Amino acid sequence: MNNKKIGFTQGAKLFFSLFMVLFYLGVAVLMAINFFDWPPTRMWNGIRWFFAIVLGAYGIYRGYREYKGEHTYGMRRKDLDEGDEPQYGRYTTPYSDQSNNSGENEDNK
Repeated sequence: MNNKKIGFTQGAKLFFSLFMVLFYLGVAVLMAINFFDWPPTRMWNGIRWFFAIVLGAYGIYRGYREYKGEHTYGMRRKDLDEGDEPQYGRYTTPYSDQSNNSGENEDNK
């Protein structure tokens, strides 16, 4: 049993993610049944079904990512133990040494 507490921010992000999954799937269903009453011409039917498939696929993909916990809100890092590397790499490159404030170039030394 997992007894992790969810804070307000994480709860809000989870709620928003689930809302967006339901929104994408809902709009896909509404497009498929022509709820918006688009003209029944061949071109509009094609556009309607294209958007229904794309929004449905994206809703399923986003729901799967939420279920598996693979969502990344920005560059959020996983919980780190001592000595673990960040999940998404370092925030600075090894070439940008911020502690060197002398203004000298490394090549001129």
